[in-house]
Amino acid sequence: MGSNPIGPTITDGTGGLMPPADTGGTERWVPPPDNHVHSQWSHDTGPRASMAAACARAVEVGVPAVAFTEHLDFTSWGPGDPISATGVAPNEESGVQPLDLTGYLSCLDECRQRYPSLRILSGVEAGEPHLFAGSAAAVLASASFDRVLGSLHTLPSEGRLVYASSLLRSHPPDEVMRRYFAELVALVEGSDLFEVLAHLDYPRRYWPAAAGEYAESAFEEEYRAVLRALAGTGRVLELNTASPLSSVTLLGWWRAEGGTAVSFGSDAHLPGHVGERFRQAADIAAAAGFRPGRDLFDFWQR
Repeated sequence: MGSNPIGPTITDGTGGLMPPADTGGTERWVPPPDNHVHSQWSHDTGPRASMAAACARAVEVGVPAVAFTEHLDFTSWGPGDPISATGVAPNEESGVQPLDLTGYLSCLDECRQRYPSLRILSGVEAGEPHLFAGSAAAVLASASFDRVLGSLHTLPSEGRLVYASSLLRSHPPDEVMRRYFAELVALVEGSDLFEVLAHLDYPRRYWPAAAGEYAESAFEEEYRAVLRALAGTGRVLELNTASPLSSVTLLGWWRAEGGTAVSFGSDAHLPGHVGERFRQAADIAAAAGFRPGRDLFDFWQR
């Protein structure tokens, strides 16, 4: 789409789409911003990852803004990191590398010049910010970031942080999920560095088929504990479209626990995934009572 979008398509509250009043009855879908995108500057992307190509894809599918929230992970303790007092060793798997902030910011500037019709936001996805508070804060203090996500990928196991996806293969899945949610509460209560909580139930992506169908209702108490803690801080819940999409019921729990805003994030690690499943996600959010904000670039509000 061009640089003068007309505004988000309105829903009827049940997920049905209605055309905006000023289109003469012709629906024109304008997705929400994609607030969670990775590029070649994240350590877990491959050779096809490209910030420029992700921007081109955003323009192609009509996403009005993208935030490049590159991974901010640490493999060693630093000053002010609470993990240093626990005796738990950081995660050293999967080639975790420090963020090249200079290269990232330079690339961001180049893309802003190349795609002037697209709002391109800076950002990071801070992994385990409650454990690496000092290290993460030092990076955040070194530049200005438009979007800061908080995320949890690992859990303590046998004296080391281990990816939750790996634990699902060696421990009872329901036990791993409950440990994950408990640690997520600790993350929310133990870090004020981030604005948006990313992928609420991240290990769900790797739920083993042998365990049967994943049921949100089986973990309602745990979900609500996380959502209650997050709402109490006035922060934002991400609707992550790389994960199995949250249900209207789950977003209803978010509202019931006091949550006021949602952010949409594709968690794209390849350009072709920018804005993926956003129409479906927007219908779910609308059915749960969330609406576009004051302009195209706002979080959706209740």
